[in-house]
Amino acid sequence: MANSFELIGTLKVLEEPQTFASGFTKREFVIEVPDGNYPQMVKFEAVRDKIDQLNNFSLGDELKVTFDVRGNEYKGRYYVNLNAWKIQGEASGGGAAPAAGAPQGASSDPPPGAFDNNFDNESEATEDDIPF
Repeated sequence: MANSFELIGTLKVLEEPQTFASGFTKREFVIEVPDGNYPQMVKFEAVRDKIDQLNNFSLGDELKVTFDVRGNEYKGRYYVNLNAWKIQGEASGGGAAPAAGAPQGASSDPPPGAFDNNFDNESEATEDDIPF
């Protein structure tokens, strides 16, 4: 795939590197991305030489992750991985960085009418209600 995407979020989980018998090495990490009342926890993996980029970060750091979407099939099951290839700290970012960091075609708020179902009656909902 030629498309790459970017997300900005807070580093929540940083796993230890994993090395497999084939010599393949990867390191998984999770960032929390704000999304209204329900922040999203997004898991990425860095492979081979990209793992070293994670050595400069600690839990709680604000990151900008540039990644590709990878998918494969194994024994009739399908898997999707978010392959991080550029990881930057956001401390040096400008004021407009969060808007520029949103994935293409994504917005933190859905368009009007996107959820025209019975559960969107705000007068009956509380802040803790989950809409699903």
